[in-house]
Amino acid sequence: MTSEGLITLKSAHGPADTLARLEAAIKARGLTLFAHIDHAAGAREAGLPLRPTDVLLFGNARGGTPLMQAQQTIGIDLPLKALIFEDGEGSTWLAYNDPHWLARRHGLGPEAEPVLGGLSRLLEALAQGATATA
Repeated sequence: MTSEGLITLKSAHGPADTLARLEAAIKARGLTLFAHIDHAAGAREAGLPLRPTDVLLFGNARGGTPLMQAQQTIGIDLPLKALIFEDGEGSTWLAYNDPHWLARRHGLGPEAEPVLGGLSRLLEALAQGATATA
């Protein structure tokens, strides 16, 4: 399960627990949780089946604004987002966009590296906290 620019980790927890752990980690870091999109609920309302599939949008202006100042088109990919989903075998996964891939997509240069490095470390820590056993 690979897609260019997407980092995907298998979770040791079910979808609801992974989602709750990620939400708690986002809030503990002082980030803003902008939205929770429950795609499975939307599918149910349309009379269609869909395994658990949730997206969280989160971030803060200190992280995203410098990137948008350098290249406003990156705003289409901000705020940060994470996808939590259950596959056909019942495994839970958490996926997020690699900030360095986003930078390449939008043509950001090496001057963005300090921000990108910080975002990468943040996303990795959030994902590990949500998916790992502990």
